[in-house]
Amino acid sequence: MRTLKTRAALDALYGPPVPAALSKVAHRLTPLYRRWIEGARFCILSTVGPDGVHGSPRGDDGPVVRVASDRQILMPDWRGNNRIDCLRDIVSDGRVALLFMISKSRTTVRVNGRAALTDDAALRASFDRNGRLPTTVLIIDVAEVYTQCAKAIIRSDLWNRDDAGSVPTTGEILADMTDGAEGGADYDATYVARARPRLW
Repeated sequence: MRTLKTRAALDALYGPPVPAALSKVAHRLTPLYRRWIEGARFCILSTVGPDGVHGSPRGDDGPVVRVASDRQILMPDWRGNNRIDCLRDIVSDGRVALLFMISKSRTTVRVNGRAALTDDAALRASFDRNGRLPTTVLIIDVAEVYTQCAKAIIRSDLWNRDDAGSVPTTGEILADMTDGAEGGADYDATYVARARPRLW
């Protein structure tokens, strides 16, 4: 099977970008991009580091990030499972990409840039949730922002489907990976109740 080894070979297959794919790119948060990002409760954070690449879902019950300026956004790192793969990458490399999604919208917005981590007490306190603070805050400098073509959402019919019953649950996967020592049906049935007190 032939694999493509050069950008020239790739470009020969696809041709030039659609003009709108380039004209919608901004190097700062325009008012409309800012409005869209501030409306997003969910995004995927992608990073690269010496151990490879990682993608991590990030969500909140309001804006998933805080816009600090037209060139900087802030993301609190709330409680999770402490794998911190993306955070390790940021400390080592700093390159990040974010894909913001809004339920029922065919639009997605991408932000590429560089990130740093801080444990600054005042900044962490500014994200206070009933006495709970993020352990760190990601400071993301925006290099470019743009909307992504809606065709993937349209093809997948993402917002009009419910395929959850056709795939294994986390409890089933965990039980399989641990020969039944962890996970199972009870894990799935009680997870939301167990997680709610530890969301922030």
